[in-house]
Amino acid sequence: MLASTNGLENGPFRPDALRKLSDVMGAMTSPCILLIDDHAMFRSGLNMVIKSAIPDARIHEAGSLQEAIAKAPEGVDVVLLDINLRGLSGLEGIELLKRKWLKVPVLMLSSQSEPETVRLALGRGAAGFVSKAETAEHIVQAIHKVLQGSFAESRPSMAQPVMRRLTPRQCEVLALLHQGQSNKLIARVLSLSDNTVRRHVQDILIFFDVGSRAEAVAAARQQRLVG
Repeated sequence: MLASTNGLENGPFRPDALRKLSDVMGAMTSPCILLIDDHAMFRSGLNMVIKSAIPDARIHEAGSLQEAIAKAPEGVDVVLLDINLRGLSGLEGIELLKRKWLKVPVLMLSSQSEPETVRLALGRGAAGFVSKAETAEHIVQAIHKVLQGSFAESRPSMAQPVMRRLTPRQCEVLALLHQGQSNKLIARVLSLSDNTVRRHVQDILIFFDVGSRAEAVAAARQQRLVG
């Protein structure tokens, strides 16, 4: 029963939407889909959506990246990855997944759809990005497009380049990196979790296109972002 999904029946997983999904997908083969999300109720609802659209789909669920890497089969066709996982985040995990399943597309799922978040996900190698607030039909269409080899959502337009800039919080983290502070101390000073600080540091490395904290600080000095 949809009631077991704790209210999801009123969102993208409502019963009337599920009845339309087989027409959306057409005569698809039986893909192996890996769903990684730390909310069991959402996984259950999305599993139901996919099964309604692709009855023969083989769906493997995992509550974390570590569980997915350890237990998922080799023959995965697409990964559906929550961006805000506990522990290692979805953004941080894209590269890890790509190492295990080199050519398998990763479709990001998120309750956030800010342009910067989308840009970061696509920049790290995600094949597409879809909001969890979308309808069941839209989510299934996104999966279908990724399985066909196209992108689920538009990448930032080449005609309208995205301005790359650090967020105010990332600037605070960068200033503390410049002071030589550890992640734990940065977390304490800014009242953030260790995982949040780690994500900010990773985003700073991506911003400067460098591989270490020291290189990021050096690049920031060169660009006169820190004194």
